[in-house]
Formats: sequence, structure tokens, C-alpha cells
Amino acid sequence: MTAGPLTDPAPPAAGPGPGARGAARGGLANMAGSALAGATGVAVTWIVARSLGRAEAGAFFSATAAFVLAGGLAKLGTGTGLVYWPARLRATGRSHLLGPCLRAGLGPVVGFSLLLAAAVWTTAPGVARITAHDSPAVVAAHTEGLRVLAAFIPLQALTDALLTVTRGYRWMRPTVLLDRVLRSALQLLAVAAAAVSTLWVAASLPVFALAWAAPYLPVTLLAGYAARRAYLAGRPRGATSEPAERRRLRRDFWRFTGPRALAAVAQLALQRVDVLLVAAFGGLGAAAVYAVAGRFVILIQFANQGISQSFQPRLAEALSTGDRATANRLYQVATGWLVLVTWPVNLLVILCAPYYLRIFGGEYVAGTPVVRLLALAMLVATGCGMVDMVLAMAGRTSLNLANVLIALAVTIGLDVLLIPRWGAMGAAAGLAGAIVANNLLPLIQVFRGARLHPFGPGTRAAALLAIGCFGLLPRAVTGLAGDGPAGLALAVAVAAPAFGLGAWLLRGRLELGAFTRRNLQEAS
Repeated sequence: MTAGPLTDPAPPAAGPGPGARGAARGGLANMAGSALAGATGVAVTWIVARSLGRAEAGAFFSATAAFVLAGGLAKLGTGTGLVYWPARLRATGRSHLLGPCLRAGLGPVVGFSLLLAAAVWTTAPGVARITAHDSPAVVAAHTEGLRVLAAFIPLQALTDALLTVTRGYRWMRPTVLLDRVLRSALQLLAVAAAAVSTLWVAASLPVFALAWAAPYLPVTLLAGYAARRAYLAGRPRGATSEPAERRRLRRDFWRFTGPRALAAVAQLALQRVDVLLVAAFGGLGAAAVYAVAGRFVILIQFANQGISQSFQPRLAEALSTGDRATANRLYQVATGWLVLVTWPVNLLVILCAPYYLRIFGGEYVAGTPVVRLLALAMLVATGCGMVDMVLAMAGRTSLNLANVLIALAVTIGLDVLLIPRWGAMGAAAGLAGAIVANNLLPLIQVFRGARLHPFGPGTRAAALLAIGCFGLLPRAVTGLAGDGPAGLALAVAVAAPAFGLGAWLLRGRLELGAFTRRNLQEAS
């Protein structure tokens, strides 16, 4: 579905281009909001791990994993379609079809999410027996928690779809303020209040589930208001469309979005199904250890979303008009920024894994090998950049679906084989294998099909800088000062300013000039 010949991209121009400046403006806010959301996610995990026993904490993480999976299925792939098609319609002079496009995407989401909510409510006892076979009391609490979350599935799906609409209009602020900041903050406050209530009454899994899900109600209402404002601001005056145009648009919209719907669910399954499999094969205690050990991945995922969502509409417009040079430049700049932000986190997590896990409780330190293996896999994933999204924006959603299904088969196959033997470490091996497959396959396809790749000068500079400052330098410091808390603190104290100085010296290659006040004002 791509337009224009597949030609080699031109070399990047000097200085930050308008696309990078515009993405920097949205990306800066998105990254700040993503950092807050990731931090609150870790804080919520800490509160749950400290307030509930390991079995009930595992049940909570299993229930929220099922909730996210159901919500992802309910969105029907519109997270891509509602960005790609509005951007394509505007770029090709068909803005009069924006209204029918939004209705084509949002209506099925509402209907299907209600059906899924009913299905989760009905099947909750069976799911609880499979994943929470420790005791009848835990099964009962798990069932109630699943049913509480089932009531909020339509709100979750609709919130994400409505915020996707605003991003399709290049409005990044609603996503940052409503999803990253407001929802995350309300979840943290509500879960903290539930934890405080345990001082007087026994901890209750359904209460924690309600506290975690309730913020979706106000956020959905505000997201609907923001989406309506975005649509009215971008609607051409007096625009009308013919019935034949609307029918053709609906057909093309779902022909593009349909494969992405399955791919989106499979992608979410890659991130969540392992928790359910650990609970089923290894028990809820092992599921709790695995969920806590992998919680840092949320920070990486949010950073990736924060950057890719800012670049997504611009990349879609460039690819829909056949501008490969601009698309390649955007892809490389985004990957350089992603590596610059996430590789230090991954390398620090590898270095400090036992102390990071001890924050959640001494019983979780057993997950240290899990943390290190997942951090290595995330280095590979972030080094490939937003490759899934690039493949989808190039119109190759069928390839995208095939890749994710292969990766899902890898993780489920390895999980079934290894979890009974190795527990949480077996699940980590399955997820790591899937992450590598799900990034290297589309990387090859994007290069062969569209001659796009993420390894520009900024990506190389960011990778070498992160490895030097947070990989090699801390090892040298801890080799001299020891790898205890004092030695690690000294290593971080040396690495952080060295990394900051290196980023400043390499600001030209990293295109950090896009974040200067002047460039941000020009992009606004």
C-alpha cells in the first residue's frame, strides 16, 4: 500500500529538519509523561508487592495482564489505523473523509469491547482456577478481581482509541496529560489508598483491582472531549462525502487495520501472556517474582511509545507520499533518541539488579537472572528502534502480523518447555527469544522492502556513548571499589556526568538541537 518507488534514501541533511523539530516538541512532552507513567507503574508494583502476599500479588498481576490483553483485542488494531488513515487522507487531499474514517474505526471498538467484557466476566472463575490453583480462597479473590477489571475493559479500549485519534491530528498533549500523567497519578493514589486501608482491614485483591482500574472512567470522558476538539479543529468547512467514497474508505480502512488488529493482540500477548503461563505452570508465587523482575521493562516501553507516537503521523505522511529520504531520516533520529534514553536504564538495571529487586522485598531477589536477561533483550529491541511501527506505516501490516505471530509462537513454545523446569527464568528466556525475533525480522523486511534502517550517525553515537559510560566505566569503578552498594553508588556518580558531557559533545550527531527553545518554538 506504499506510494512511490522504493528508492534509496538521500543522506540526511545537516541540522535538525522540520520533522525532527516537530517530533521533538511532542516527543519531549511524551518522554516526560512516559517517565512519570513508568515511575508510577513501578511504584504501584512496589505497593502491591508489599501489601499483598506473594500469591495474591501474583493473582493481581495475572488479572491485570488478562485485562490488558482483553483491552488490546478490543481496540481491533485501531492504534495504527486511526493514525495512518487520517495522516494519509490529509496528505493526499481527502480531508473531507476524516469524519467517516473516525466513525469506521471507533464504532466497532465500542461494540467489541462490550462483548469482551461480558466474556471475561463469564469466564473469570475458569481463568482463576487455571492460574490461581494454590487455594480456594485465592481462586475466589482472583475471580472477583477479574470481574472488577472486566467492567472497565470498554473504558480502557475506548480511551486508547480516542487518544489515538488525537495523535492522528498531531495532538500529543492529550495522550501525555490524560494517559501518562492523569491516569498514572490517579492509579498510584488509588492503589496507595487501598494499601493504607490494609492498616485497619485485611488486604483485598478486588479492592486493589478496583483502585487500579477506576481512573479509566474520568480519563475516558476527557479523552472523548479531546478527540472531539481535534476533529472539529481539523474538519474542512462544508465538506461532504459520497456514499461510495465512505464504503470504499471503510473497506480500505479495515483491509489495512484488520491484520494490525491481530498483530496488536499478539504484541500484547508477547508482553503479558508469560505472566499467565508462569502462574499456570509455576504458581502465583513464581508469577509474582517474574512480574516484579520484569517491571522495569515498562519504563523502556513507555519511552519507546513516547518517542514513536510523536514520529508516527510524520512518518505516515512521508511514506504515503513516497518521501523515503524523510522517512529514513525520521526513523534514524527517533532510534538515536530512543537508544540515548533507554540504554543507560538497561545497563544500570543489569549492574544493580539485586539491589533493584530488594526494594520490593527480599523474596524477589531470586529474580536477578530474569532482570539481566530481559535487559539484554531490551538492548536489542531498542537498538532496532520503532521498527514495527515503521513496517506498519509502510503499509506492510500483513508482514507485521506474521512477525508477531512467529514471535508469539517462540515465547509460548519456550515458556511451555522451560517454565516447568526453570520457573520465572524459563519465561524470561521465552520472552527474550520473542523480543529478538520480533525486532530482527521486521528490521530485515523494512530494509529489503523500503531501504530504511535505524543505524544512522545518531544511533551509533548514542549506543557507543551508553556502552562506554554505563557499561565499561562502571565495571572499571566497581573493579577498584567493589561491587557493594558504595561501589555501585560511586560508579553511577561517575557515569552520569560523563554521559551528560558526552551527549553535549555529540549533540550534533544526536540532533539534540531539535530540543532547543528556538527550534521547539518554530515547530509549535
